Amino acid sequence: MNNQKVLILDFGGQYNQLIARRVRACHVYCEVRPWTMTLEEIRAYDPVGIIFTGGPNSVYAEHSPHPDPGVYTLGVPILGICYGCQLLAQELGGCVTAAQENSAREYGKTVTFFDAGCALFRGLPEESITWMSHGDFMAKVPEGFRLVARSEVCPTVGICDEDRKFYGVQFHPEVNHTEYGSRMLRNFLYEVCGAAGDWTMADFKQTAVDGVREKVGNGRILLALSGGVDSSVAAALLAEAVGKRLTCVFVDHGLMRKNEGDEVEAAFSRWDLNFIRVDAEERFLTHLAGVTEPEQKRKIIGEEFIRVFEAEAKKIGRVDFLAQGTIYPDVIESGAGEAAVIKSHHNVGGLPDYVDFREIIEPLRMLFKDEVRELGRELGLPEYLVTRQPFPGPGLGIRVIGELTKKKLDMVREADWIFRDEIAKAGLQDRMSQYFAALSNMRSVGVMGDGRSYDYAVVLRSVQTGDFMTADWSRIPYEVLDRVSVRIVNEVPGVNRVLYDITSKPPATVEME
Repeated sequence: MNNQKVLILDFGGQYNQLIARRVRACHVYCEVRPWTMTLEEIRAYDPVGIIFTGGPNSVYAEHSPHPDPGVYTLGVPILGICYGCQLLAQELGGCVTAAQENSAREYGKTVTFFDAGCALFRGLPEESITWMSHGDFMAKVPEGFRLVARSEVCPTVGICDEDRKFYGVQFHPEVNHTEYGSRMLRNFLYEVCGAAGDWTMADFKQTAVDGVREKVGNGRILLALSGGVDSSVAAALLAEAVGKRLTCVFVDHGLMRKNEGDEVEAAFSRWDLNFIRVDAEERFLTHLAGVTEPEQKRKIIGEEFIRVFEAEAKKIGRVDFLAQGTIYPDVIESGAGEAAVIKSHHNVGGLPDYVDFREIIEPLRMLFKDEVRELGRELGLPEYLVTRQPFPGPGLGIRVIGELTKKKLDMVREADWIFRDEIAKAGLQDRMSQYFAALSNMRSVGVMGDGRSYDYAVVLRSVQTGDFMTADWSRIPYEVLDRVSVRIVNEVPGVNRVLYDITSKPPATVEME
């Protein structure tokens, strides 16, 4: 890749992927890498700037993570955020200590004051709201640094050494709660690092196509096609790279939404692709029988996907590569480096140890969801495919809480269709990023037809988000929720209660399991 690059060193903070998303939104390419990168690896990456992320540790603790000290001698601009800011202070001659109660310890929205003469805050108001989350503070600022931001309780909110182009902030500019956070990051990229803004989706498209051609050579690719946005964009990209040497296999595992298998087949029948539909419902439900633990479900589904693809590859003849529509949030949530496993995505953490292909190709692995949609448009995909609502690879398998049965799957299929139908009738579908119905494993007493019922509760879930790393629950009008509830209880046998999930991400995830 010939683009300028920013390196984001990950120290375990909860907002680290948001930093990457904000940087890319400024048309500067970046990657999140573990803090354990060696100096040689950092030099080889050749960044125009480095960002130290936040993290849960205290920099003065014995086993807290610290980067290779040579990073400070590279002549590369550095921005430290929260823990990263404290690293700069501690390692360059300052002192970081635990904040005393009610003194310098800050959490949440905070009025902050800035020195507009600092390049990081150039062109911004001298007072605005930032998002704080720190229990330590810089008791002593390193020599050569000056104070450039403060709050009412903390005098050392921001520091800079503009000769060495080192900057540190105690708050989180990457979150939306910091009013001018994106502008601050942009100032760091353009005013400090001298970024050219050469990261475009057109450029990524060509780089990705060239990369696939170089890797595959004359080989053949089998793509796991679900019909969702990610795999559809992957199909278009791979088709441009290798043409008829791509075969798309759609595994109908019995965990799809109502009529979805037929809709996927109809959509891709219009393309000049080798398309195969495999009916594997019985196979998947047999292997999932009696399984209730979410991670086990995902791993079983992931393994069965691979085994079906291997079987189809043998029927086709020589197939060298397996391709998937894995995207960056899948990788992050499945655990990377020292990051926590949130949940194993069937196409990442759910893969079996042995895969009978030369290699797995994931051309979208470093893209966020909104970038995938942008790439789809760049590839000329129709808008109805590009804007299609996300649907997880494990399908309804993670929208039925507890054990999977054909009866439960049919219940949630019908409830989900009713929910989507009423949202469309209300004209709300463009205001929501993802919405669906899930079947809980809770049963409760109800009254239906003047008699007692003891049936399941359906949970409705809807969120709004730009990158799926964080999400806010949707404020659906009560009258719409009322129509959905009435229809589900009347039209779906076995359901006597409808609930609406109003939890954002974090602390929840978008899916139920």
